[in-house]
Amino acid sequence: MISRRMEIEADIRAALRKVIDPELGHNIVDLGMIYDVDVGENGVVVVLMTTTARFCPASAFLQNAVADATLAVEGVEKVSVDLTYDPPWSPDMMVPELAVRF
Repeated sequence: MISRRMEIEADIRAALRKVIDPELGHNIVDLGMIYDVDVGENGVVVVLMTTTARFCPASAFLQNAVADATLAVEGVEKVSVDLTYDPPWSPDMMVPELAVRF
């Protein structure tokens, strides 16, 4: 049986597929930029993500888009979007269907 937290996480990941990296033109989930989605008590969510480069000019845009998409999911009351570069992003993190294009 799937728990409500797992349902919310799946819904968040589906919503995040609508967030497109402006540089690469694909969604950030398939690009491998979402490292973790932690659904806690009372609808508090922490999303751990990265960008393609440490000083990516789209970092703030992507963080805001991730927060907005996550907050739009039913059951999410609060979200924190944390940016990390450990491990650094690489094309190897993409889903195989995208990796062959780059």
